[in-house]
Amino acid sequence: MGTISARVPDELEAELEAYLDEENLDRSTAVRKLLTEGLDEWRRDRALDQLEAGQITVSAAAEQAGVSVWELAQLANDRDITWVDDDHLDDDLEAL
Repeated sequence: MGTISARVPDELEAELEAYLDEENLDRSTAVRKLLTEGLDEWRRDRALDQLEAGQITVSAAAEQAGVSVWELAQLANDRDITWVDDDHLDDDLEAL
């Protein structure tokens, strides 16, 4: 397991301390949890952006985001992304 060291503003450190107290976590566990959640969100956003731009199919976006096709479809719906088009429909249906 690697080690990451970062300098953070005092305000962010104070928020982290409040998070540690509220969640009853040690610093390393809390930072890992927050980093994992942030990267999960980044992967989903990136996949949805590429789906919206027509760069990938919904099945590829789901794989990239680490969610099921149905979860990805719901996320796309939540962001008002139309993901069904003639160019990718056959690919998406085959992947299901």
